[in-house]
Amino acid sequence: MGEDKDISDVAGLPDELGIDEDLGRAEQQLSVRVEERTYGKAMTIVEGFDRSSVDVGELASTLKSNLATGGTVDDDRIELQGDHRERVDEILRDEGFRVE
Repeated sequence: MGEDKDISDVAGLPDELGIDEDLGRAEQQLSVRVEERTYGKAMTIVEGFDRSSVDVGELASTLKSNLATGGTVDDDRIELQGDHRERVDEILRDEGFRVE
């Protein structure tokens, strides 16, 4: 009794389905905004990650490759070069995140 169990243990589902990871993503509320940087350049900022359930670096790589843009991870947030609000929202939702 008192033993910690994963959701996949309780539901009887295989661990490969990634149920815990999907639920962790769905519970996170991410924000996407655009900042103006030096020389009027736009920078799309994605923040609100729970580092324990998301590999932010891996997600940043996914976003950068899908958007064909540069970017970085800084202070637990993803910074992408250019204004990509609409596409980022779509990609994050496809990945299982909630976006405000």
